[in-house]
Amino acid sequence: MDNGPENISHVMNQWAQDRNVTLKFIEPGEPAQNGYIERFNRTYREEILDMYLFRNIDEVQAITDQWMQEYNNQRPHHSLGNLTPHEFIKRNNFSTFELY
Repeated sequence: MDNGPENISHVMNQWAQDRNVTLKFIEPGEPAQNGYIERFNRTYREEILDMYLFRNIDEVQAITDQWMQEYNNQRPHHSLGNLTPHEFIKRNNFSTFELY
């Protein structure tokens, strides 16, 4: 979990405490400790946020939903042996995961 000031959420902290969930923060200045999400954030920013001018939050959600479907079910990922995340999960019997 990123510990930058823009991502601090008292509500999330309370939610985690109420459920005995331990939040693990990356060390300041060490984004490589969170490489997977940093990569995802960059991809999402470049392919969605930087590509469109949004009129409202519903439009952001609709475009994001469509992108997530493609990202998880149609686009092969090099880090997953050129499988889609959905194919990778099915092939490795990770039945507890649910993709969008």
